[in-house]
Amino acid sequence: MRYVSLPADHDRDTELPGQTHGRPPVDDVTRRASAAPRGHLAVLDGWRGISILCVLAGHMLPLGPSVFGGNVAVAATGMALFFTLSGFLITTTLLRDDAVVPFIIKRLFRILPLAWLYVVVVIGGMGAPWSVVVPNLLFYANASEATLAYAPHFWSLSLEMQFYAFVAVLVAIGGRRALWLLPLLAVTVTGNRAAHHVMFGVHTLDRIDEIMAGATLALALHRGWRAPAWAARPWVIAAMVAILMLGMTAPVIAHFPYVCYVRPYMAALVVGLSLGLDHSRLARLLRGRVLGYIARISYALYVLHPLSYAGWMGSGDVVVRYTKRIGSFMLAFGGAHLSTFYFEQPLTRLGHRIAQGVKRREPTPSESIITA
Repeated sequence: MRYVSLPADHDRDTELPGQTHGRPPVDDVTRRASAAPRGHLAVLDGWRGISILCVLAGHMLPLGPSVFGGNVAVAATGMALFFTLSGFLITTTLLRDDAVVPFIIKRLFRILPLAWLYVVVVIGGMGAPWSVVVPNLLFYANASEATLAYAPHFWSLSLEMQFYAFVAVLVAIGGRRALWLLPLLAVTVTGNRAAHHVMFGVHTLDRIDEIMAGATLALALHRGWRAPAWAARPWVIAAMVAILMLGMTAPVIAHFPYVCYVRPYMAALVVGLSLGLDHSRLARLLRGRVLGYIARISYALYVLHPLSYAGWMGSGDVVVRYTKRIGSFMLAFGGAHLSTFYFEQPLTRLGHRIAQGVKRREPTPSESIITA
């Protein structure tokens, strides 16, 4: 089964425009976005939790007859939602603060420790050649199916890191305004997919429009777009998620293949509409502690979950194999909890401290003029 996997988790302190927690806005970007309602971060955490649950279900549970492609549809839905969140939060972060070097430092300290540990211990431990190890260490493993043979789910992590690098270079060259190229690039990538009939893919140009669609949502909110009240309803959002998921089942793709090309924008619209939720049950669910906790450990769940059903845990007939899945879920969540709070979190905090130190040492515009 081809992995449709969850990319990297984001920092818990990521804020939306206007959520400055008492700090005065520092530029026009923040001032213009200050009308954004608060509480969005909890809703986004809810979608992050749902997305990893979709990925786990798609990889670890029997979801109907294989002829319907239910496993791929559910996992791909989770991936589309999470890529949307990735593009949205990263773009929002850079709209608020375009200091590229601190941004890169924080991203590297968040992603590299666990990913590289997995590459060295698991992929290296399986005897993978350097031609496989190096692409996974440097996050271009999605360029070839052969380099993903030992860790199929690392394709999405490679794609995520490539987007970080690209958007950092974009902002370093053109500042915040360069981010407005992302909607155009998203449509261009989607058009290329349609021209080559790519429904799903692991290569960069086969999937990066899903991240860029999230970036487009961030830019739309920055320009003042808000979900209309009639559309920000739980039943509308639930219906859109159902359509998104059904649109990726095998029968629908066979008859309506072009549904796959609007997948990035449907996922972005689902997230965008949810930002307008008020006090409904769906809003309470998305902002709840359960999904918040799952979101917190989602990156470790993504990286580690294949180990929970490897070897003996994945052996046996259908009944035996899926009975063992109970233990697999326990192992995945237990390992993700330990990794998140006792391995990753201290290193993430270290990365933030280093980034803050670098930012304090960066000259202000007036100092740069005096130096020049």
